[in-house]
Amino acid sequence: MNVLTRASFLLVLIAPLFLSVTPLAAKAAELEVSGWIPYWASAKGIKEAQKHLDTLDEINPFAYSVTSTGALADTAKVSGSSWKRLIRATMREDVRVVPTVMWSDRANMERILMNPSLRAAHVKHVAEMVEDGDFDGVDIDYENKSAATRPYFSLFLKELDTALKGKMLACTIEARTPPDSVYRTVPATIEYANDFKEINKYCDRVRIMAYDQQTADWKLNEANPKPYAPLSDKAWVKKVMDLAAKDISKDKLVMGIPTYGHEYEITVNPTGPMGYKKLWSLNPVYATDTAKKERATASRAPHGEMRLAYVPKTSAAYKSKAKVPSGTSKADQPIELAKAHVKATGKPAVVNVMWWHDAGAIKEKVQLAQSLGIRGVAIFKIDGGADQKMWDVLP
Repeated sequence: MNVLTRASFLLVLIAPLFLSVTPLAAKAAELEVSGWIPYWASAKGIKEAQKHLDTLDEINPFAYSVTSTGALADTAKVSGSSWKRLIRATMREDVRVVPTVMWSDRANMERILMNPSLRAAHVKHVAEMVEDGDFDGVDIDYENKSAATRPYFSLFLKELDTALKGKMLACTIEARTPPDSVYRTVPATIEYANDFKEINKYCDRVRIMAYDQQTADWKLNEANPKPYAPLSDKAWVKKVMDLAAKDISKDKLVMGIPTYGHEYEITVNPTGPMGYKKLWSLNPVYATDTAKKERATASRAPHGEMRLAYVPKTSAAYKSKAKVPSGTSKADQPIELAKAHVKATGKPAVVNVMWWHDAGAIKEKVQLAQSLGIRGVAIFKIDGGADQKMWDVLP
């Protein structure tokens, strides 16, 4: 980052100490927009991000992984020429570059974060990466932590915040569903892997991964027609963000919004609940192509996402003569056919269902973020595979 850009960025950071209204404060009211560019599709992600820098306040190269020694590996090859061209463009557009360090190796995370000398060495690796790359900060995405790691992860954030010398420390953390929506009888003690209050002390942005909900919320599971395994029901996301806001300042809170989807194999059983088997993640174009191939109809689910159901050729219900209830919509006919076949034969049958986020679902999440008064939204992911109309609905 050039001197003028860095000076402007620092001025924005310190201005709230002297002014009641600042450009950054106004920007926060309009929502900041950031997006992760994944290492597995960096070429397409770089191209898409560069076309939309006028919409983005920040890009997050989903770039660095952590080795078993605590050192960093440049998985996305951020030092390459394509990334350098994008970073030069971000300077012209005054867009922050805050790379993500991701880590999910629980055993090594515990071993390194719990050991003061190993933790200090890891802090140094991260801080040097930010300094050497002249980045605006770092985004820490350490998932799959144990509850035992909680105090040491907080210490790591405290030490890293100091080592960054004023540069941004962003923290990406898993969504936390309210206990009474997870447990029918809430335990007296619940041990979490993240200490929200400590995270609030040291992180300048806290990105909540408000997706991959699936069956996390038993209340919503019971309230919605089956099958039901969404990425992020609007009602669930509101619960998650409201809970986080009890301990994390809204000026720091960022709502993660997915741009992808999942396909499930749903087994309709004669007795008992449906069985859910997640097959894979998908981009929206895969869903629309499948709709054409299977002559199926996509529809918007009540919770805001798109949904597509079809009976695969391998299902016992594929050539079933069972009758679906009159008035069943075309979109719901595959599900109702599987149910009718099971009722008629007493044997299980399979139906495949996809849920995904298109521009309409993303727009609803943006509107929810605005209504909650939080800092911003973060798009996962920018890789050329999202519904491209999303760029028209982002603030």
